[in-house]
Amino acid sequence: MTDPTQKNTSCGQAGCSSSVGNEQARQDRQIESSLSKIKHKILVMSGKGGVGKSSLSTNIAMTLSLKGFKTGLLDVDIHGPSIAGMMGLEGLLEITGDRKVIPKKPNENLSVVSMQSLMQDKDQAVIWRGPAKTGIIRQFIGDVLWGEIDFLIVDAPPGTGDEPLSVAQTISDAKSLIITTPQEIALSDVRKSINFCRTVNLEILGLVENMGPFDCPCCGKKIKIFKSDGGRLTAKNMGVDFLGSIPFDPEVVKTCDSGKPIAQLGSGNGFVSALQNVVKEMVGKL
Repeated sequence: MTDPTQKNTSCGQAGCSSSVGNEQARQDRQIESSLSKIKHKILVMSGKGGVGKSSLSTNIAMTLSLKGFKTGLLDVDIHGPSIAGMMGLEGLLEITGDRKVIPKKPNENLSVVSMQSLMQDKDQAVIWRGPAKTGIIRQFIGDVLWGEIDFLIVDAPPGTGDEPLSVAQTISDAKSLIITTPQEIALSDVRKSINFCRTVNLEILGLVENMGPFDCPCCGKKIKIFKSDGGRLTAKNMGVDFLGSIPFDPEVVKTCDSGKPIAQLGSGNGFVSALQNVVKEMVGKL
């Protein structure tokens, strides 16, 4: 794996152009080879931060792996990677002799790669412009030993910037899963994400509403932190499939902070049951 920010200053302009062209062609072949072994590629997006996108990406990947699907989880949030922490992964990624990246393995069916697992100091700030971010994302896809897997879940940062655009351009058959919460400010931003997908010809798998109404643990009454059915109505108005609403649950934060995703608990929890229904809808559509 090479540093996408490194510049080659030891050759003339013509030599550099040739070297860059050869490296581009090599990486294109590696990416094509890697993607040919992955059945389904899903880009998890959100219009704004704070909607629980990364925690859902983590728990969706964990749920798929526990159902027996070979699953990859790729964190392309270059500036704020969190997947490694949510999965309880420590240490740097290992590199083979031919410079291939070996993913971390939380269980036998799940492989994880995060920018955080490439940094000696987890608090280090990554200050990169667009081309450098595009370069590392291409390497994450082509230079990682994903192997033969059923799903690759790609967790993108919020918004419609370089990272989701790079994934859409690099993985032509990717499908987007858009996460929102019920309040209007989030729904306004998610409509922009839907229009982004349509502009770049990225097929939309569906919309998921997170932090929806939940049952009070004391009286059983339904509690709405924001409001209800905002995600469903937005999906209907925008002409995309609604895959389900997942209730708010403070245990999700606790389990992610502890590095043990709540999906590992199995059924019996409202969040987990709703999550499993969403995953069932996803798998059924694919």
